[in-house]
Amino acid sequence: MAAGGATPGEPRPGELRPDELRPGELRPGELRIVGTSVAREIDLLLDRVAQSIGKRTPRVLQVGSRTLVADRNVRNWRKLVAKRFGPKARFIGLDLIEGANVDCVADICSDPRTLKGKLGEEPFDLAICCHVLEHTRHPARAARNIEQALRPGGLAYVTAAWSQAFHAAPDDYWRFSVRGLMLLFGRLEVASSFYSGGDVGLDVAYRIERDGRPELDPRAGAVEQGLFQLVLDHEDNRAVLARQATERLPVSRTYLPSLFVNLVGRRVSR
Repeated sequence: MAAGGATPGEPRPGELRPDELRPGELRPGELRIVGTSVAREIDLLLDRVAQSIGKRTPRVLQVGSRTLVADRNVRNWRKLVAKRFGPKARFIGLDLIEGANVDCVADICSDPRTLKGKLGEEPFDLAICCHVLEHTRHPARAARNIEQALRPGGLAYVTAAWSQAFHAAPDDYWRFSVRGLMLLFGRLEVASSFYSGGDVGLDVAYRIERDGRPELDPRAGAVEQGLFQLVLDHEDNRAVLARQATERLPVSRTYLPSLFVNLVGRRVSR
């Protein structure tokens, strides 16, 4: 008999066998869809920054920082960083055009030496690039510049459109999947990934995980398709189009919501 009265290999009273699960519990290796919010994920991001810098004051870069009147659902990153790390946190807002919340006018797709001359030599602890990449002419160049701007262990938070109507600001070129962002930011180790919605006032997000880690295998795309794609029959499709305030042309019965992919990556020490 083993200690506690159990025979060798048998669980003690109250323990589960390896092949047993409690109600609602997932088996190891199973996919899990986790409901969350962008606000919650940003809190977790800032927790990661705090852990990485210790007692040091963080240096933060926001790419595409200009505040527009139409931006009703855009977070004020400068205030978020100051609230979390205090007024001594060093924040630089970068944008193509001068305006509110812009400290440095430059193109993130510039030559690295030109960009470093604008931003300074000191690396950043956090780089924020939200709703910018789809508007850049050279997203791979932008991604490389963001990677190079980070110190080893520094974090990048990237949000890009996966499904969204055309919106020229000043133009609109690209759409990205999570796998696409991983290719662009190949020097970053993925710490987190999630999907978020686009409606004003609706802060919903979803992570797809396996064993508590982001599921990044392309085969998980079938899960994503089932979560976010809607296919209507012909009668329902006609009814939806008829209820629109302005004319819509019936080109498809398959619809996607405004959907954004979000990636948190850490620059590895190399």
